[in-house]
Amino acid sequence: MLVAIGSKNPIKVAAAEGVFKPLFPDVQFVHLEVPSGVRGQPWGDLETRNGAINRARTVQQQADAEFGVGLEGGVLENEIGMFTCAWVAIAARDGRIGIGGGNNVQLPEAVAALVRDGLELGEAMDKLFKTQGLKHREGAIGTFTDGLVTRQDSFMFVLRLALAPFRAAQWYG
Repeated sequence: MLVAIGSKNPIKVAAAEGVFKPLFPDVQFVHLEVPSGVRGQPWGDLETRNGAINRARTVQQQADAEFGVGLEGGVLENEIGMFTCAWVAIAARDGRIGIGGGNNVQLPEAVAALVRDGLELGEAMDKLFKTQGLKHREGAIGTFTDGLVTRQDSFMFVLRLALAPFRAAQWYG
């Protein structure tokens, strides 16, 4: 079985492989950069979710895979402050789609202000912490939970949620 992952980000690739390998021992993977169809920094659940869906459908079709996986991180803002958000979509060859989301961690105002000023979250984190490529490692979630929850863990969780329509297909029509 072939699973196509719509990213070459090592954290997203490791998350997808970590979820699918135990479930499908014969699985093979291909990783392709595909467009999300949304802004570089998705804002809000709707835009972030749409980015994941677009990536999943595109990579599934391009690779002619059994499943295409789209993983998208974004930010949202409410009356409390700015938060991370993550959405994952799994597009099946037969047209079914599974979606999972969550991973809301409040961002400190120093980060939120940089994002509001136009930086992507990863860029804001790199600027604030004087690093490079933090989003390809622990990300904001790993940083602000001091490693208690890693970015990979968080994507694996929402990936498992996105598998619900496939694991309990009888309930999803």
